[in-house]
Amino acid sequence: MEQKIEELKKDISELETLLKQSDRQRVKDILSIELRRLVSEHVKLEDTLKNEKITPSTPIISTDRRYQVKLNNYAWDQSTKFVKFFVTVPGVHNIPAENVVCKFTPKSLELDIKDLDNKDYLFTINKLLNQIEPETSTWKVKTDMVVISAQKMDPSTWSHVTEIEKKVSDAKAKKYDLDKSDNPNDSLMNLMKKMYEEGDDEMKRTIAKAWTEGQNKKNSLDL
Repeated sequence: MEQKIEELKKDISELETLLKQSDRQRVKDILSIELRRLVSEHVKLEDTLKNEKITPSTPIISTDRRYQVKLNNYAWDQSTKFVKFFVTVPGVHNIPAENVVCKFTPKSLELDIKDLDNKDYLFTINKLLNQIEPETSTWKVKTDMVVISAQKMDPSTWSHVTEIEKKVSDAKAKKYDLDKSDNPNDSLMNLMKKMYEEGDDEMKRTIAKAWTEGQNKKNSLDL
């Protein structure tokens, strides 16, 4: 069973890489569904290892200054009650439980991992699509993974994780609803410009990144 878990971890890692490299939304959706399935299977297999006893490694006192690593990759799934986030962190199960803390607000969550291989890890999601219950949201350390269970304020289905992802997705959808004109790209550009001017810093970074990636892809095709 341990070998199967290792293989699943490799599959999950490769799918995460493919998801980052994909440009087509349909391909991203397919990869995301498969990634969630594998992550769920990975968690279930680990839960069956009842006899596995994990002995936390003894903290090593070091005078070296630790540096912080920001975690961006994750998989997510949902039920009527919870939105679950699966954050892969190799070796996280080897550090003391008190070194792993997740803080919740109605619209955000922050996972803080201290002193793992002389590094601190931070995973943050701001402006969640809908509100969550901070008091009843939890987290659990698995082998090489932290599973965050954010309890929904209401049982509605989330189409996206954050408000920003939803806005960007809606903007792309509007692209196909624009009235036919001599130059429909102008209408799209005006829409994106309006979103950029009215958005916050995170929205501006997201739009700037999408614009840069689009320009790079266009230049590659021209070449």
